Amino acid sequence: MPGAADRRREALTWLAKADEDLLVATHSLGLGARCPTAVVCYHAQQCVEKSIKAFLVDQGTPFPYVHDIGLLHGLVALSDRFSLSSHDERELTLSATAMRYPGGGTPSLAEAEAAVETARRVRADLAQRLVPPPATGQTT
Repeated sequence: MPGAADRRREALTWLAKADEDLLVATHSLGLGARCPTAVVCYHAQQCVEKSIKAFLVDQGTPFPYVHDIGLLHGLVALSDRFSLSSHDERELTLSATAMRYPGGGTPSLAEAEAAVETARRVRADLAQRLVPPPATGQTT
């Protein structure tokens, strides 16, 4: 099993990929009425998924390569859980599965904005946990 420093480096790589998805989702919202809302929701879901996987990697917790946000969130230790409702878990999971294909529904602009806000919140919460604590007792 990789050491803590290797896990942290890999976790930060996952988080960088999450940032790319959040950037695409946020940029696409700027299209207003022409916004591809299903694509925005997909990238918001990917941001959340990769953020959770970053945290799991950092903790040394194995995970399956799935898009199920509820399943991934369930792998996080109870003491480390973050604020994500079961409704958000379901909606985000649908964004990576059903909504990506014909007949899967088209989210409204307000729903896409809410998905991006959820992604921002989860990403920020989990990223904060990956920042190493400041060194104590050292003098310069």
